[in-house]
Amino acid sequence: MRRPIAGALVAVLAAMLALTVAGCGEKKESVAGSSGSTQHLTLMLDWFPNADHVGIYQALAEGDFTKADLDVHVEIPSDPSDPLKLLAAGKVDAAISYEPEVLLARNQGLPLVSVAAIVQEPLTSIVSVGSKHIKTAAQLRGKRVGDAGIPYQHAYLQTILAHAGVPASSVKEINVGANLVPAMLSGRVDATLGSFWNYEAIQLAQLHKHPNVIHMQDVGVPTYDELVVVVRKNTIVNHPDVVRRFVQALARGYESTRRDPQAAVANLVHASPGLDPKLQLASVRATLPAFFPSNPSHPWGWQDPNQWNAYGQWMLSNHLISVPNAVLDASTNELLAGQGL
Repeated sequence: MRRPIAGALVAVLAAMLALTVAGCGEKKESVAGSSGSTQHLTLMLDWFPNADHVGIYQALAEGDFTKADLDVHVEIPSDPSDPLKLLAAGKVDAAISYEPEVLLARNQGLPLVSVAAIVQEPLTSIVSVGSKHIKTAAQLRGKRVGDAGIPYQHAYLQTILAHAGVPASSVKEINVGANLVPAMLSGRVDATLGSFWNYEAIQLAQLHKHPNVIHMQDVGVPTYDELVVVVRKNTIVNHPDVVRRFVQALARGYESTRRDPQAAVANLVHASPGLDPKLQLASVRATLPAFFPSNPSHPWGWQDPNQWNAYGQWMLSNHLISVPNAVLDASTNELLAGQGL
């Protein structure tokens, strides 16, 4: 889910506070390049550095990219809608984005492919403060639900309400832009669709607001990979070894995070000193299972092609995309450990 810039949220919270790669498979392969063949690679994040990116910064801190003969430079977007546009234009070599955004970009004819899943389930959720007593989708009847005005968020809400048997007319949907948590704290909305269970919900918990969380995949929305690594199709064709070394070095960063979350968060915060260490550590610990495939025989980064197809068909049926080929070959596992030729 494309994330809004969090400036307003930071201000509100400040005021209130006055594998070894997992499942490597049978294939034995080198994860280092040839001596003297260091490849420069620019990676653009989807949002400001946060717990979701912890494995990237761990791989940087532990030299995993360097060992793979890669000189990786991380960029932060000035606008969260920029990464895939800049990637398609050749301004960056890889980008972190979201499964829905990849399909939307491909629907516009951009030749982009997801090569690894960083977060293997939806983080996007319906979140409310405990005093609103919204624990099920049925309890949204008569409520005000805020979102960031993204079309597929609207489609999520419609799907969820239909699944719960709640008339859409009984729910008032309000575009609150970037102000998801402030809108809840101020009482402008009763719940938000678009907050992440591993971030905004944890912030609310640390503020003793006792948040309730409703997960998308539990209430009728097909599951999807929230955060993915995306490259241009011609990069896979022309430089498969570079992409392979990159995603497998990234896998080692997330494996290291699983072994020692506290050390990994320390490296994340060192690279981005404005972050709250307590929040980042709580978020990383909550997200650790979602960083890895549920099937231990699959390598880090695994993307279920059946899941991608089901989610793509949902987007087609909700008129979010119109080109069936946008779904075809939108993701690949060929560059993960133990996969491919």
